Amino acid sequence: MYSSVGQFIQQWQFESEGTQKLLDTLTDASLKQPIYPGGRDIGRLAWHVAQTIPEMMARTGLHVKGVGEHDPVPSSAAAIASGYKAAAASLVEELKASWNDETLKQSDDMYGEQWTRAQTLMVLITHQAHHRGQLTVLMRQAGLRVAGVYGPAMEDWAKMGMEPPAI
Repeated sequence: MYSSVGQFIQQWQFESEGTQKLLDTLTDASLKQPIYPGGRDIGRLAWHVAQTIPEMMARTGLHVKGVGEHDPVPSSAAAIASGYKAAAASLVEELKASWNDETLKQSDDMYGEQWTRAQTLMVLITHQAHHRGQLTVLMRQAGLRVAGVYGPAMEDWAKMGMEPPAI
């Protein structure tokens, strides 16, 4: 859990940069790669990650600029990446302007439960990481290169002159 807004912002910058790297790799053709027949596809999943930032934070009273909760999924990978980038940056701006460390102790109604704002920020990070993991699998299935977030991706090992570790 976060005890300061600055602590969250530092982690958010790392996490959102990792997500942005993945979204910037998407192609228009890859957006239709499904999780399973009838399930979300890459485009819907990536758009959901972008939509969640303003949607979730609106429940705390923050006015994060970005894509609307009910906006349709764009057919352009660049539009998805741009929508995410705008929301991720706006979140930092809004937090700096509107919250302080004491604000993190306040509670809000979050999906029928009471969460502290520190908890909401943690859920925002873990929600994004969860879907980023799904996204990397779909990206591999679509033949896209996956950027490393928490460590090197398979392709990154060769760049470093090393073999990927045996699993």
